[in-house]
Amino acid sequence: MPGKEKVETSEKTEGRGGFLERLLLGSFDLDRYSTLAPAGRDSKAEEIIGKYRELIKDYSPSDLEEAKTIPEPLMKDLARIGLFGLNIPEKYGGVGLSLSGYLSVLEAMAGTDMSLALTPTAHLSIGLKGIILFGSEKQKKKYLTKAASGEMIFAYALTEPATGSDAKHIQTTARLSEDGKYYILNGQKTYITNANYAGGLTVFAQMDPDNPGFMGAFIVETAWDGVKVGKEMSKMGLAASSTAPISFKDVKVPAENLLGKPGDGFKIAMTILNYGRLGLGAASVGAMKQSVEDMLKRATSREQFGVPIKDFELIQEKMVKARVHAFAAESITQAASQLLENDHVGSFAMESSHVKLYGTTRAWDTLYDALQTAGGAGYLKSLPYEKRMRDFRVTTLFEGTSEIHSIYPALYLARSLGKQISSNGKGRFGQAFFLIWEGLRSPKMTLRYHNSVMRRAARMARRNVRSIRKLLYFGILRHGKKIAEKEFLLRRITRLSLDLYILLASLSRLEQEIENGTNVKDKLGLLAYFLTEAQENRRLNTCCYSQRRERVHQRVFRDLSEEFGGNDKNTSKGKQI
Repeated sequence: MPGKEKVETSEKTEGRGGFLERLLLGSFDLDRYSTLAPAGRDSKAEEIIGKYRELIKDYSPSDLEEAKTIPEPLMKDLARIGLFGLNIPEKYGGVGLSLSGYLSVLEAMAGTDMSLALTPTAHLSIGLKGIILFGSEKQKKKYLTKAASGEMIFAYALTEPATGSDAKHIQTTARLSEDGKYYILNGQKTYITNANYAGGLTVFAQMDPDNPGFMGAFIVETAWDGVKVGKEMSKMGLAASSTAPISFKDVKVPAENLLGKPGDGFKIAMTILNYGRLGLGAASVGAMKQSVEDMLKRATSREQFGVPIKDFELIQEKMVKARVHAFAAESITQAASQLLENDHVGSFAMESSHVKLYGTTRAWDTLYDALQTAGGAGYLKSLPYEKRMRDFRVTTLFEGTSEIHSIYPALYLARSLGKQISSNGKGRFGQAFFLIWEGLRSPKMTLRYHNSVMRRAARMARRNVRSIRKLLYFGILRHGKKIAEKEFLLRRITRLSLDLYILLASLSRLEQEIENGTNVKDKLGLLAYFLTEAQENRRLNTCCYSQRRERVHQRVFRDLSEEFGGNDKNTSKGKQI
C-alpha cells in the first residue's frame, strides 16, 4: 500500500476533547485522524459557484464599492440562486450543503469580491448558525425558512464597545419578566456585520449580574420595539457590506426565543465562532489562490531588463510561498470541517483557532506580495490589488485578533491540563511529579509512509508533539496559573502546535489521494517546502526559558513606558541583561 501502516488502535472519543487537545495531552485518536482528509467534490456546490460567477458579471467590485451597498436586484438574485440558504437543511427551504461544500462556495466567492461575499457569509457562518445547531424545531421552522429565502438576513451580535475578545464580560443584560413570558433586553453592540441588512439577530446577553459568563443567546428581530440599528460605520474596506452598532432598550424578547437553556449562551457563542473561523479560513484560501493566478499572469507579461520578471528568483519566491501557504491553509480548513461535520458541537477550538490565524495572516502576506509583483500598477484603483488588501485587512481582527489566536491554543491547552491536575486530587509533590513525568513522555503516534517527504513530515510531527508537551508541562510546573501571563511562551507553543496540525492534515490528505490513485507529486513538493518552514520554527520556538530578545523586550518596553507614560508600577520591570 502506498500510504502508511496503521499500527496503533484508538478509542472512541466523542465529546471528550478535540483532536489536537487529546493528542497533546496524551493520546493519539486514530479514528479522528483518519477523518481529517477532505470530502470529495460537491456537485451542488459547484453548480452554485457557476451560477454565482455568471450572476456577478454585471456587478464589478469597483461599482459595488462606489455604491457602498448591495443593490436590491442583486440581493434578490443572490437569494434566487440559494446563496442565503447554502447550509440550511432542505426541509426548511435551504440548499443543504455539507460544511465542506459550503466552504468551497465561500472560497470561490472570496476570490472574486470579499466585500460582496461577506453578507451571505456573516448570515450563514455566524448569524443563524446558532439556530441551526441549537434551535428548537419551532424556532427552526419560524426562522430558517425566512433565512433561506433571503427574506430575513441574520447578523451575530456579540461584540460590545467595552468588550471584544473578552466575551464572558459583555454588559448587555437579559432579565426575565415577572410573568416569565419575556426577557427584557438592554445593552449596546458594535461592529455588527450585516446590521442594516438584517431582519434577525443572534444576540448574547448576561442573565445573572452576579455570575459573569452565565449568558443567554436570543433570537431578536430588528423590527421589534426598542431595537435601534445605528448609522453605517465608515470603513477601510468592505464598503458594500453593512457594519453598524445596534442598541437594545427594554426590548421584549419572547421566552421561546432563547436558544438552548439559560446559561448556555457562552458555549453557544464559542461554538458558533468555530464555524466563523472556518469561514475565514476558506476565504483566505480563495484570496491566496486568486493571487497566485494573478501573480503568475502578471509576472509572465511584465518584463524588466529584457526578461519576464517571473525569471527572477525573488518574484518566484512570492508565488511559491503563496502556493504552499494556500495548500497548507486549505488542508487545515478541510480537516477542521471534517471534524465538525462528524461532531457538530465538538470541542475543536484549537483547530478552528489555527485555521483562522494561519489563513488570514498568510493571505494578508500573499495579497501584499501580489500587489508588489504588479509593481507601481498594483497601487492603482483601476486594478484589483489595493482593494483586495483593504477588504481583506479586517479578517485579522474578525473572530478574535491575530494576537489572541497567537496564544489561545496554548492557553486552551494549559487550562485543560490545569483542570486535569485539579481533578487528580494529588498534593503539590504529586502534581510536580505528574508534570515532570508527563513532560518527558510522549504519546505513541506511529505513522509510517513509503514516501520520503511524508516520512520526514511524520517525524517532524512527532518531534513537535514532544516539544509542545515539554514546553506546556514544564511551563505549568514553573509558572503555575501565571502561565497565562507568559505570552511569549504561549506563542511558542502555539507556533509548534500550528505546524503540527498542518503536517497531520496534509499527511491525511495526501494519504487519501494516494489511495485513490491521484498523482500527488506537486503536493509532495509543497509539503517539502513547508517542512523547511517548520524546521525553522522549531529552531526558534523549542526553548523552555525566555529567549534573549524576549528579555530585551522587557527592558526596552520599560524604558519606553517611562519615557512616554511615566513610571507605571504595574509594568514588568524585567531583569538586567
